[in-house]
Amino acid sequence: MPFILGVLLFWVGPMLYSLFLVTQEWDMIVPPQFVGLGNFRRLLEDPLVGQALWNTVYYTFIGVPLQLIVAFALAVTLNQKLRGESIYRTIFYLPAITPAVASAVVWTQMFNTDFGVINSFLRTFGVEPIKWLWDPKIAKPAFILMSLWAVGPQTVIFLTGLQSVPQVLMEAAHIDGAGSWSRFWNVTVPMVSPVILFNLVMGIIGSFQVFTSAFVMTAGGPQNATLFMVLYLYQNGFRFFRMGYAATLAWVLFAIIMAFTMIQLRIAGRWVYYEVQ
Repeated sequence: MPFILGVLLFWVGPMLYSLFLVTQEWDMIVPPQFVGLGNFRRLLEDPLVGQALWNTVYYTFIGVPLQLIVAFALAVTLNQKLRGESIYRTIFYLPAITPAVASAVVWTQMFNTDFGVINSFLRTFGVEPIKWLWDPKIAKPAFILMSLWAVGPQTVIFLTGLQSVPQVLMEAAHIDGAGSWSRFWNVTVPMVSPVILFNLVMGIIGSFQVFTSAFVMTAGGPQNATLFMVLYLYQNGFRFFRMGYAATLAWVLFAIIMAFTMIQLRIAGRWVYYEVQ
């Protein structure tokens, strides 16, 4: 009963009410007014919606593959039976449990043009200071770079998948003359493909909802280069008090995430392999 009540009060209830708000214009002061499809017409005429979607898609489809590659590489390294393996796992996982606002503040200082750690390091190689968060062309890559710092959860999940690969298959491939790379590509990767699919789906869902770092570090700038979809949704709802329009943006984002998730699950059968007992 507590679980059911929690779902109804804090999940189903707000979703249904936001669906009601899609047809309303409400500033949280006067009662909602019915506008029919007015919010959808505003969405189609709003140029910032396209900008926010582009920024989000750019961040997702470049950032998520890089995150998976880095996390998988770290997991493969940790799977080599290194001394202090549990310590390394903890170190890699710590950024994931660090408060998001604290992480954003630290990275803001690291990206500082004049005295940031990253530019100070680049100066040793003769590289001119980069305006990480103040250059529209560099801002999104800077956020992608920052996202690689928090791949600890994916790394731990990949490591669990790697440790579950049957050693019998690896030994059989070795006896058949397969080299290290061949065993990795033809045995290890197929056996952990369900884990790759899980991290891919969860990574895309999470990337489409990026908010805290953009809100704290750039507030959507420069020139709306980091105006991600959830940040724009927040601005409409709690800055401009367009709750009906914000609800419309939320449902559009929900539909996009669901579409990408269904596409991934539909094509997963072509490359995901499950062990049959």
